[in-house]
Amino acid sequence: MTNNPDRPLHLRIALENDIAIGPGKADLLEGIRDTGSIAAAGRQMGMSYKRAWSLIEAMNTAFSQPVIETARGGSARGGARLTPTGETVLATYRHMMRAAESAIAPDVEILQSLLDPDQRKRENFD
Repeated sequence: MTNNPDRPLHLRIALENDIAIGPGKADLLEGIRDTGSIAAAGRQMGMSYKRAWSLIEAMNTAFSQPVIETARGGSARGGARLTPTGETVLATYRHMMRAAESAIAPDVEILQSLLDPDQRKRENFD
């Protein structure tokens, strides 16, 4: 993962053992919502269809109701859409992200002010 100073927070919520939601799954849900396609959402993220489908299956299994529904039938009738559970998962994660970013913004500014400007130009670091 590369550093993005415009988005310094990487929030991953561990819900249970081996069940978590983070920026990748949230972005995938958002991509499916916006495109109506698992494949298109995966392509936007540079992710294979197999990987995208694997993440969807994991979420569909983890939650009591599926987060994505699919329909077969090609480009005219097929596709994928978020279920009400999927919409809630995505909205809740995005809300937590905004709340966390707001909460840490002053501290991030302090840390950024302490960085060596010359070092920042030479390399990214974790």
